[in-house]
Amino acid sequence: MSQARLLTYQILVAVVFLLIWHIGSSVEIFGVYFLPKFFFSTPSDVFFRIIKLFSGPLIWKHLSITLTETILAFLIGAGGGILIGFWFARRPMVNAIFDPYVKMANALPRVVLAPIFMLWLGLGIWSKVALGVTLVFFIVFFNVYQGVKEVSPVVLANARMLGMDEKQLFRHVYWPAALSWMFSSLHTSVGFALVGAVVGEYLGSAAGLGYMIHEAEGVFDTTGVFAGMVILAAFVLVVDAVVTRIENKLLVWRPEQAGRNEA
Repeated sequence: MSQARLLTYQILVAVVFLLIWHIGSSVEIFGVYFLPKFFFSTPSDVFFRIIKLFSGPLIWKHLSITLTETILAFLIGAGGGILIGFWFARRPMVNAIFDPYVKMANALPRVVLAPIFMLWLGLGIWSKVALGVTLVFFIVFFNVYQGVKEVSPVVLANARMLGMDEKQLFRHVYWPAALSWMFSSLHTSVGFALVGAVVGEYLGSAAGLGYMIHEAEGVFDTTGVFAGMVILAAFVLVVDAVVTRIENKLLVWRPEQAGRNEA
């Protein structure tokens, strides 16, 4: 499927969704509104609220704080997941010792950790970053670990037969094998980094998009809540596009990517 056709379908889905939302909240059908404005607002109200927000200075403060928390959580969590994932995959004894503790830590509900991080790190950005790191780390860790473990024994045997040492194996065998798994996890973890930042702000903060949404929810301002959600969604799409661009540069050797570049 061509990129233009794919984009057309994606836009069509958005148009249909907005049309259903608009009709359900603005058009009375059989004497009732299927999406009452009090609970769902309207697309036009949300759009004009976003325009109003970005025409003032306050939104930039909230946005910059949330972006900072998200980027820090993403970088720290992903970096830690990559390094420790490789370490566990290449050290079976270490993996065997720490495996039950990793599973226990991954099973902990992250929302439960938020108050603890606030107690330890205060209400500043670092408690939100810590919460985001716990969400990102395990996604990247398990994918990198699995990617390294999935390396073909035949490829490894051939590489060793050619005289490769551990550094060369890492560079030419393990790293390329893990990249696809790693980037698959990074696409998912972008959203989770943002979730960690916003949930932390929602539970206790004086600024940020989560705080802004919490304030709007407190006065039953549905339009403000949806406006904040749309801004968050747009940010995730932008960051995911950046990750995709980096992925396409690093994984140019993939058959589908090579074919796309030739086209």
